[in-house]
Amino acid sequence: QNREGLAIKGRDGGYYGLSSHEPDYPGDIGFLLAKGNSELEKAAGVLQSGKQIDIENVTIQPPLMTPGKIICIGLNYVDHSEESGFEQPDYPTVFSRFASSLIGHGAPIVRPRVSDQLDYEGELAAVIGTRGRHIGQSQALSHVAGYTIFNDASVRDFQFKSPQWTVGKNFDRTGAFGPEFVTADELPQGGKDLRLETRVNGQVVQSASTSDMVFDVEQLITILSEALTLEPGDVIVTGTCSGVGIGRKPPLFLKPGDICEVEIESLGILSNPVEAER
Repeated sequence: QNREGLAIKGRDGGYYGLSSHEPDYPGDIGFLLAKGNSELEKAAGVLQSGKQIDIENVTIQPPLMTPGKIICIGLNYVDHSEESGFEQPDYPTVFSRFASSLIGHGAPIVRPRVSDQLDYEGELAAVIGTRGRHIGQSQALSHVAGYTIFNDASVRDFQFKSPQWTVGKNFDRTGAFGPEFVTADELPQGGKDLRLETRVNGQVVQSASTSDMVFDVEQLITILSEALTLEPGDVIVTGTCSGVGIGRKPPLFLKPGDICEVEIESLGILSNPVEAER
């Protein structure tokens, strides 16, 4: 019988964890974030003493299945703004994703039957761990629990049907997310200086440093929290760099049979096949 579980990467590179039916199972990441950092640390110890998991033979779900808010940032790399034909904004371009669009590592990104303009966007995602509003920049990173990878796959013709991008960014099974949640203490402050690379069928199509962002994680948290109360488990998807398919001549859109990988240094590889909607 399939059961949900939670695993942690051990010092030997293997994965150790517990299934939801086992008595010491600590809960999923969303539950632990809501309980606070001490619960995350306690869960790490419990999982390390769990059984070894064959990670190749399990279905890897998104790190968070139902985030309260998925806040996406557009036009956050100068070169991407230029290739997209936009003037670089002096305030973050904010839009939302819905949890209904999320898939995990290894699951197919689905090209919808109504469009052949499915595009890739490799991005760093910051996961909020501590609730806050009107957060000063000097305190912003203390509100981040960790980081993961996001592929903000976009249906371009629907994205630009209106000034609001919501529809083109929320087709079912287009938001690849994961595979791992890495706590902030394992990475450079603010997730800076990490190499981001997207590949389609092994060909590098995007390559940048996360330090190239116009608005870094600290600034995004400060600006967003002027309007929103950030809650544990909220996800900020920080934007993509140049090299997207629509900016190429000719355009390079994802098609059934493709493999799209997003790799971020110290965060691993998020890999997804592409299939047609049935």
